[in-house]
Amino acid sequence: MLFRDERWPDGTPSWVDLMVPDQAKAVAFYSGLFGWDVQTGGEETGFYGMAELSGRPVAGIGQTPPGQDIPPVWTTYLSVSDVDKTAAAITEAGGQIVVPVMEVMKEGRMAVAADPAGAVFGLWEPGNHLGTQVTAAPGTLAWNECMSRDYPAAKAFYEQVFGYGFQDLSNDDFTYAALLLDGRPVGGLGALPDSVPAEVPSHWSTYFSVADADESAAKVVELGGQALDQPFDSPYGRQVRVMDDQGVPFLVIAPNEQSGKPEGWDN
Repeated sequence: MLFRDERWPDGTPSWVDLMVPDQAKAVAFYSGLFGWDVQTGGEETGFYGMAELSGRPVAGIGQTPPGQDIPPVWTTYLSVSDVDKTAAAITEAGGQIVVPVMEVMKEGRMAVAADPAGAVFGLWEPGNHLGTQVTAAPGTLAWNECMSRDYPAAKAFYEQVFGYGFQDLSNDDFTYAALLLDGRPVGGLGALPDSVPAEVPSHWSTYFSVADADESAAKVVELGGQALDQPFDSPYGRQVRVMDDQGVPFLVIAPNEQSGKPEGWDN
């Protein structure tokens, strides 16, 4: 388990949160799955829940505001040093601002955007809240990737707005690249295969680290969720796509040495 007490570099996925119709149900599910301790804020925060490990924030769980038709999803937030400047760059590059820039008390400033292919993501300019402060342990953020219906357009957009480099990992079966900042992978960008049903839009996906992918998939089912696929071995660890008990998909992965898994990380 590693702790971080400084802001994440611009363009790094630094935070994820979940907005759902039943916050209490989500807190019970994810606490049971990952061992999170969720601290719920007061009315001024919209009763936003801060999921913690070892007393440090790792993710957020909130209640969908009344009267708002917001799909329940895990939202990936990219760290930025100037959210207004980034929001302007997004519109210039053909994206859209879905939720305008707003102040979140003294915690930071945020906006929600969509890329030209429709994938939705957040922007986070840190104030008191830096983002996730725990990595390299079960229950922490492992990876974020954008799966797109228009890979060329998405690639051009993210390069223009965030200055990413790309490490091509494609083969005959799929198109995929790691997003690089200063040569370091921070996320992924892939093309949605033709086999994926047309109703599945471009989207960002969230991976959480676990000690054992098979056991975690079984635990998801035990808690009322679903395993959407069979666990399989990838070059970076054993992983499986799952869905929580309110229909929100995410992935879990048990990292291996190739993914940079530190010795003793699951202790």
